Parts: sequence; structure tokens; C-alpha cells
Amino acid sequence: MGKIAVVTGASKGIGRACALRLAKDGMTVVVNYSHSDEEAAKAVEEIKAAGGDAVAYKADVSDLNQVKEMFKFVSDTYGRVDVLVNNAGIVRDEYLLMLTQENLDKCLDLNIKGYFYCAQQAALKMFSQKSGVIVNMSSVSSKMALAGQSVYSATKGAVNSMTQTMAKELARKKIRVNAISVFTNPGHTEMVDQLPEDKKKEYLKDVPLGRFADVDEVAGLVSFLCSDDASYITGQAIVLDGGLSL
Repeated sequence: MGKIAVVTGASKGIGRACALRLAKDGMTVVVNYSHSDEEAAKAVEEIKAAGGDAVAYKADVSDLNQVKEMFKFVSDTYGRVDVLVNNAGIVRDEYLLMLTQENLDKCLDLNIKGYFYCAQQAALKMFSQKSGVIVNMSSVSSKMALAGQSVYSATKGAVNSMTQTMAKELARKKIRVNAISVFTNPGHTEMVDQLPEDKKKEYLKDVPLGRFADVDEVAGLVSFLCSDDASYITGQAIVLDGGLSL
């Protein structure tokens, strides 16, 4: 059996692209999702149609008990966890003076606690294997100030910080941890597609390369970070933003 990868938030967008790419690389992929059974099933079908292997698993990663059950399923079914892509997340754009406790809690629970919970459970299995890779999906919002994203930016800054600390803690067991700070944010893909052309131009005027990142480009970087070619890279937040944060 090849490597086993768990990709959270993998029923659409960046997560789906990552699941497809890792399956193409020969990994068996656990497609985590929290809402649409239909979209998750489509992702699994697409992977299998391309000759890969995958299974869908529904779990809210902000709930520790559900995360524990998911990784127990993976361990019982496959016996190992080689790759975790922490991708599930939400955006709640609100200006500081309009910020609600509900949206604050949702962002913190999913974008920070969810990453911790999944990384912890994956690392417990990787420890015994003395190998593994964790990729945390971050955002260019962690590198620059964007009005209305104080909470989202804070959560992604936390992701970059936890990535460094996790990398240092887990390195002795040959577990690598990296992050990707991307401009086309997790969960934003559909929103970007629906933007009017004038709005797209407004967003892109400060991007030297003049476009958004494609989800397959993000997946390609994830593939590289999970490969042996990246065996000496850990604790990094790699920026994929077309030069926006320069």
C-alpha cells in the first residue's frame, strides 16, 4: 500500500485540488468534509475515475471528538497516516467595530483549533512511524493588512506561528511541517469565480503577475512539499501570491 493522506475541507476548492493531486501522486486520500455529501462523493468519484483511491469522511474538524474518530477510522482502515493537509477553514470578513462574537468564535474554532486538533491526531500516528508531512494552508492575509480581515488575518498569522513551532517539536521524529500563504484563499475559489470583472481588476491591480493563484498551482506546491524532493524543508510559510505581498 502507498502513502495515506488526509485532506481536510477536500470536497471543493483548494482542498479538492490537493486531494486530486495527491491521489495522482499515488496516495490513498481521505477526503474530509463537513457539509455536502454530494460534493464529497463527486471528489471521490473524480479521483477513482483518474485511477486513484479515495474515501470520503464527514467530520467537523473544530470538534476534537470528531477529529479523534476520523483519525481512528484512518488508522483502523489503513494502519498509518503519512500526510495531513490542514485546509478546512472559513472567512468572516467584518470590520473591527462590527465584529460579532459568533463570527469571532467560528473563525477561531475552525481556523486555529481545527488545525491544532488535526495536527495533534496525525502527529500521534506519525510519531510511531517516525515519518510524516503536515501542510497547513495559510493566506497572504497573514503577511499584509487587509481591511475587514482582522480576525481572519489573526488566524492565519497563528497558523504560520504554529507551523514553525510544530516543525521544531516534531523534527526529531522526522515529521516535517510547512505552511502555504496563498492569495486565492481556501474557500474563496467560488467567490473569486463569481466576482464581476471590474472587481477582479480592482483586486488584481496590486498583483505583479496580474492574476489569482489557480487551485492546481496550490496543489502542485502541496505535492512538492509532501515529496522527498522537499525532505530538507520544514517550518516554512511559503508565499504563493503572484508578488502581492512584496
